[in-house]
Amino acid sequence: MSSSASPPSRDLKTIAGIEKSLTFSSFTADTAWEVGNALRSRLLNFPIPAVVNISLANSNQLLFHSATRPGTQPDSDCWVARKRATVLRWGCSTWSMHNKLGGDETAFAAKYMLGEGAGQYAIHGGGFPIRVNGVEGVVGVIVVSGLTQEQDHQVIVETLEDYIGKSQSWD
Repeated sequence: MSSSASPPSRDLKTIAGIEKSLTFSSFTADTAWEVGNALRSRLLNFPIPAVVNISLANSNQLLFHSATRPGTQPDSDCWVARKRATVLRWGCSTWSMHNKLGGDETAFAAKYMLGEGAGQYAIHGGGFPIRVNGVEGVVGVIVVSGLTQEQDHQVIVETLEDYIGKSQSWD
């Protein structure tokens, strides 16, 4: 695999369609382990460190967390928390929120009347909702942080396309 990811779409309908298509038939701790390891393996192709985090939506239950190489900073976990909070509050990827608001964090804070709480959310790519067929809402969140926001997002998309594509062919 290469140390690049194809550029993600910036079209909101396309982004929503991709998110909907990447729905799991089920999601367990074993699934999180497999997806987390697939993401970590994919990220090892990039020369800079990144963090992978997978957690459940109904709690702060952590299912997977890993740095890809030396050099991650404590700030990485702050980004993970901020991206996770955005996915949980708005039910879509952080990349979708980024493109919905043109990346304008001031407009984002004003639109949602976040005031001084705006810093707990991030509209940078890399936060992705976990959805399961037959279950309403988001059941978990996948976060990648450390690359460019486009790469953070697209690595998740490409890894899930591969993982879900293979798992559906087994069904």
